[in-house]
Amino acid sequence: MRTEGRQLAGRMATGTAKIVGIAAACVLAVTAPAPAQISATVPYDAKLMRLAEVLGSIHYLRNLCGETSNRWREQMEGMLVAENPEPLRRARMIASFNRGYRTFDSVYVTCTEQALAAVDRYMEEGRTLAREITNRYGE
Repeated sequence: MRTEGRQLAGRMATGTAKIVGIAAACVLAVTAPAPAQISATVPYDAKLMRLAEVLGSIHYLRNLCGETSNRWREQMEGMLVAENPEPLRRARMIASFNRGYRTFDSVYVTCTEQALAAVDRYMEEGRTLAREITNRYGE
């Protein structure tokens, strides 16, 4: 069983560096508004909230399937630092991450092929969202 877990973790490692790099670029490239300009939303809020939700889902599923890290939670924390949102917007971002986590927490209690397929789909969606945010709103 341990060997199976290691194999699943190894399979999941494919693409990790790419999404981490893209998410980091997204976090660093998106410019936070100056304090005087902070509002409840920004033009890319919907995509950013979805990215937070995707990160929550990936965090749960990857750890369920053998990854033992907080990499995806740390990506979320990096987004919060980069965005420096006002309290209400920050709470919405965190709620999105938690919703993504809980969505799969309520469905998967063990790693399955379906869970691995969901990881692949969410990794791709995360890459796409990060790229879209960066291309459209980054410097």
